[in-house]
Amino acid sequence: MIYFIGAGPGAPDLITLRGRELLGRADRIIYAGSLVNPELLGFARASCKVLNSAALTLEEVIAEFAAGERQKEMTVRLHTGDPSLYGAVREQMEALDLLGLAYEVVPGVSSFCAAAGTLGAEYTLPGVSQSLIITRAEGRTSVPRREGIAELASHGASMAIFLSAGLLAEVQKDLLAGGYSEDTPAALVYRVSWPDEKVLRGTVGTLLALGEENRISKTALILVGDFLRGRKERSRLYDPAFSHGFRPGPA
Repeated sequence: MIYFIGAGPGAPDLITLRGRELLGRADRIIYAGSLVNPELLGFARASCKVLNSAALTLEEVIAEFAAGERQKEMTVRLHTGDPSLYGAVREQMEALDLLGLAYEVVPGVSSFCAAAGTLGAEYTLPGVSQSLIITRAEGRTSVPRREGIAELASHGASMAIFLSAGLLAEVQKDLLAGGYSEDTPAALVYRVSWPDEKVLRGTVGTLLALGEENRISKTALILVGDFLRGRKERSRLYDPAFSHGFRPGPA
């Protein structure tokens, strides 16, 4: 059996209980060495075969999966964060489907969740924003025509921009072109939950300077939106004047 497991944002204790348990049972682990915290490999058995996929092609990874299945092994494919976000997992699943090999996905804690925790922020605030846009800037990997940063910024929603810390000049330009003002709050969160984590608060207008002054050009999440200012109004969920199925309102 093959398991795709989300390793979480970095800290070893932010992997799920299920993910940790499967790591401890694995016969072979293929992990994204450029991003996954190697401390997570400490949960593996001493006899486990461990491979760093950073230097492997898709075809080589699939060959390892197939070899493990021929030997009746349990294989863990360890991805950073949650596999469903920028994990390049669908192409692996399709290859396994063609080979008739079974797999299962174990979700993980994404860095955008960990970053909100570190900032003490909530992306969906009443009266501020009820939507979160998760995206990336166009670099060597293209994005669909209607999903450019400027187009998405026009919604004025909360934004979490992945894999774009090396493109801060372009991101800043597109955010402004899309309608965010220069004083819209923004943050750069570098290696969230790792020992060398850095949290830099600023505005859309200071994003590029923040990155340059702190020499951050990769492994950082860009967060943008008025949610970083805090709330404007109280949630109705716990408002004593608001009734719902579990709590009646005032008579």
